Amino acid sequence: MQPSSRGIRKAKADLQAPVRVAIVGASGYTGAELLRLLSVHPRAAITMATADRSAGRLITDVYPQLAPLSGVRFAPLNPAAVARQADVVFVALPPGESTAVVGRLLAASRRVIDLGADFRLRDSRLYPRWYHWRHRRPALLRQSVYGLPEWHRNRIASARLVANPGCYPTAILLGLAPLVSRGLMAPKGPIIIDAKSGLSGAGRSANLAFQLPEMHESLEAYQIGTHRHTPEIEQELGRLAGRRLSVVFTPHLVPMSRGLLATIYVPLRRALTTAQLRSLYRETYATAPFVRIRDDGSANPKYVRGTNLCDIGVTVLPRTRQAVISSAIDNLGKGAAGQAVQNFNLMMGWPETLGLNLPGLIA
Repeated sequence: MQPSSRGIRKAKADLQAPVRVAIVGASGYTGAELLRLLSVHPRAAITMATADRSAGRLITDVYPQLAPLSGVRFAPLNPAAVARQADVVFVALPPGESTAVVGRLLAASRRVIDLGADFRLRDSRLYPRWYHWRHRRPALLRQSVYGLPEWHRNRIASARLVANPGCYPTAILLGLAPLVSRGLMAPKGPIIIDAKSGLSGAGRSANLAFQLPEMHESLEAYQIGTHRHTPEIEQELGRLAGRRLSVVFTPHLVPMSRGLLATIYVPLRRALTTAQLRSLYRETYATAPFVRIRDDGSANPKYVRGTNLCDIGVTVLPRTRQAVISSAIDNLGKGAAGQAVQNFNLMMGWPETLGLNLPGLIA
């Protein structure tokens, strides 16, 4: 029996229906960036944005820049209400606060992209050491898929729960993965990572020490040897290498609003030229629409601001047989909200660039 023309038209219309999305924790910098990107996404309809401290306020009262959401108010967090009104939920809560909410959303058969740290580590025993709290739902860690699209596209596509990577790990892993996955790193010698982030990485409620007046004309290393992104970086590098790897990771805060640059020093197993290594990186990321390999060997966060791009510079130092990798992202874009939308696109079976082909900010 052939379907009627009316049935065909209805089926086509259903295929084009937007997906209902909610943002839990929408008033922070990451949540606001999600609102900005999803408000103009051609296949997403924002049905709820929660923010307990701003509940009842107009989104445009808190962020006047978000004009497409004029008339929409922040709602208090009620997981049952979120599950009723959305099919996919972005959760942007502080570390330790996502677990209970995500568990209830998954129980309601919703798909979740968590932008916090609660589901990034596979070993629940690492949370007390690095985050200073005990994981309340360790079984969910086995369901979680690490959301670095360039390396886990297929698993992300079928995932119910995606753990969006941290900003530092995103830049660092994209910069290191081609070397590590091919076994080109020397078996001995540390991977040294010098990374610098803009102040928005500290969050909207950061303490006074991280505010611009305090940081103006300043540069500060912080959490030396203790930063909580360290186990995430080592976990994913170990997965790529097939063996345990350790890093020396030192983050810094710099007085810019957004952006992140990681400079990574890697001892090489064998002699390579800069041209050979750049060619290898271009081959690795040939099908990655958001990764660009710089011809000049140096990445600059200025050129990726407001985008989902990652720029990577590659240089080999023949005298010491080391590779110097520079990797630049927007910490709120590819380091958070942009990557979450990229994961959303993959989960829905759409082109991963959908809604993300935005030009960078000029100033």
